[in-house]
Amino acid sequence: MASKAIKRRPCSSETDRPSEKRMETAVSDTITEPLLGSGPHQDKSKRFEPTARSDFWDGTRQDCLRWAHLLSVFVAQSTRKIVNILSELGSLLSRLFGCSSSPQSSQNGQTVPINLSPLQEERLRLLRQRLDVPYDCSSVKHQDALKELWRLAYPDRQLPPLKSDLWKEMGWQNSDPSTDFRAGGFMSLENLIYFARNYPDSFHRLLHKAEGKRAEWEYPFAAGGVNISYMLVQMLDLQSGKLSTKAGVHFVQLLEDDDSAFDNLFCVAFQVLDAQWLARRASYMEFNEVLKSTLVQLEKELAIGDISSIRDMPSFRMLKR
Repeated sequence: MASKAIKRRPCSSETDRPSEKRMETAVSDTITEPLLGSGPHQDKSKRFEPTARSDFWDGTRQDCLRWAHLLSVFVAQSTRKIVNILSELGSLLSRLFGCSSSPQSSQNGQTVPINLSPLQEERLRLLRQRLDVPYDCSSVKHQDALKELWRLAYPDRQLPPLKSDLWKEMGWQNSDPSTDFRAGGFMSLENLIYFARNYPDSFHRLLHKAEGKRAEWEYPFAAGGVNISYMLVQMLDLQSGKLSTKAGVHFVQLLEDDDSAFDNLFCVAFQVLDAQWLARRASYMEFNEVLKSTLVQLEKELAIGDISSIRDMPSFRMLKR
């Protein structure tokens, strides 16, 4: 039976209609930047035509600005990688010489140490390692994981080739799902598999859009899940050596009793997003707004004083196995 993940949304084959927009999963620095892009029909830069001297200098200036921007992005990414390497080296040296390597949070411009147990530190380190793994379409392990997601989503259907229009029924944006993993990496696929295995009832209800009055243009289930993974990483500030958000500080405390805290939080976040989607009667172009309101709701619940695990969050009760 075909999924309702693209319920009432116009179908396309190899190319989309010129007016259709696509959910952008390119990595951005903050969640406040739109995750919903303009798509392939977006106007491209006009080709330079040397009709006048002023046009020449304008074109040259634009080229310089473009190259300067690319250089700044490269420097920023390189710096981030160097910082991560130095952080790992510092953690290793601290363990060797018996020094504390607890992460720190930044509050009001001041660095405040967070006292984590060795177990919390180790689980945080492993979680950060998962963030650095991109989806590799040539990896047999990654291919097998994608196939496993299909089997969990459609246990009674034949597995399609890795490039097939049938993947769109799950909510991937084109016939090759690997192109949608840019923001979330391989961990976002692991999150979806965890959701399907541990909360199959909720997973299938969201996949098939089984509840509530739906919009003519629904958000794509699988691509939406990748964006949720990325949003959580930004909200918890997991890619930084310092925990600069309150949500991140609260979250790392939960790692003591739950090594799958992030995966469980992903499941809660997906359920909250869909509930807010229905409450707002949202449509495709409002996905970013619903995603941001989901972030706010999760931040509030993580800040509740007696939360000692993801299962204590009020929204966790919406999940069904």
